[in-house]
Amino acid sequence: MKSLPLALSTSSLLVLTAFAQTPQATPPVAPEPPLPAVGSVSFTEHVAPILQDKCESCHRPSQVGPFPLQTYAHAKRWSAMISETISNNRMPPWHADPRHGDFANDRSLTAKEKATVLAWVKQGMPEGDSKKLPAPKSFVEGWNIGKPDVVLKMDKPYKIAATGVLPYQWFRVPTNFTEDKWIQAAEVKPGARSAVHHILVFIDDKKGGLSQPNGLDGFVAEYAPGESPMVFPAGVAKRVPKGADLMFQVHYTPTGVEQTDLSELGFIFAKEPPKEIADTIGILGLNLRIPPGAESYKSSRSLTVPVNATIYAYTPHMHVRGKAFRMSATYPDGKQETLLSVPKYDFNWQTRYLLKEPKKVPAGSKILIEAWYDNSSKNPFNPDPTKTVTWGEQTFEEMMIGFIDVVAEGNKTQQIRLQNFLGGLAQRRSTSAGRIPG
Repeated sequence: MKSLPLALSTSSLLVLTAFAQTPQATPPVAPEPPLPAVGSVSFTEHVAPILQDKCESCHRPSQVGPFPLQTYAHAKRWSAMISETISNNRMPPWHADPRHGDFANDRSLTAKEKATVLAWVKQGMPEGDSKKLPAPKSFVEGWNIGKPDVVLKMDKPYKIAATGVLPYQWFRVPTNFTEDKWIQAAEVKPGARSAVHHILVFIDDKKGGLSQPNGLDGFVAEYAPGESPMVFPAGVAKRVPKGADLMFQVHYTPTGVEQTDLSELGFIFAKEPPKEIADTIGILGLNLRIPPGAESYKSSRSLTVPVNATIYAYTPHMHVRGKAFRMSATYPDGKQETLLSVPKYDFNWQTRYLLKEPKKVPAGSKILIEAWYDNSSKNPFNPDPTKTVTWGEQTFEEMMIGFIDVVAEGNKTQQIRLQNFLGGLAQRRSTSAGRIPG
């Protein structure tokens, strides 16, 4: 496999390297911690606080959870399902190995929380003293980021077929901004939540009339089930240029009932120009080629960061053959570190792993992404194990992307250097591989 051609100056060089694709073992799964012994458990005193903290954000009306878990009656009715999905770690949905990285949006249960809920079910779901029930958890109605400064939406509803496999849909949404805008927070709201698998939003300031722009650069916001809105810390913001359009890439999954969707995006603007500019780098494998029947096929890519940078989040992206994902760093002094390991990747959860403490990496650090795929008949989601699978936008095709939310450290020169690098990267991808839909 050939490396992607480079078209950047030495001063803004980012090296992308392609490695041989060979079958290899996936990253190890973290050992299951022993569950501590627990005594008598009640819903009001012990289980309700756990559900409020780890479950209710999705399991409440008008959210992605298929049933609410806000009352004793709710939890008792679904107790068998709760026990099963907690026992096999399907719920709450969290796929990062806890040994690598500390993430602010970690939804996983601690060993004590898991033991408590399982003991409650085993003990017959006792309700407990109503006086010990915590006050209902309050949620923001409408926008989680607060009232947006502007709301941008699709120009007309899209009719979602009841059945079939739908190609990704692209919707051009003009901003009509008369000046550059600095985005402090962004939230995407799907109109037909049950039929929207995910939404990615990209900036198009070229106005090229492309129906399928390169979905790898200009990334600004996303929606995926259970995912939090994008909010930057004080002094950090992402730029949307004057007059730019936004491109909504929407993946619909028919539910058996015809629906209509009118998704929208809300922005909160920074009060003043930021001290640091946020960007998103996509490390990707355009030349992905997975043989038929391969049960654990590995592909790798790396890049060398051209400036001192601070990383805020990682987002792996694959499709239904995606099996495992790992991101690691080799620093200029030779030290190596695993940044993120997802030993059991689940396409249904497009998670942005938000670091609890931003990570500083020096210029010259090499970031490596490794992705494993299961193209065998053992994969129940595999649409056709007899096919060679290549890069493509549909779920029967595949992708390999490691998104990194990053800020260049230091003075304006370093920030401009990173901006120039990103611009060169986008141009190189367009000329070498065509406009690749995201």
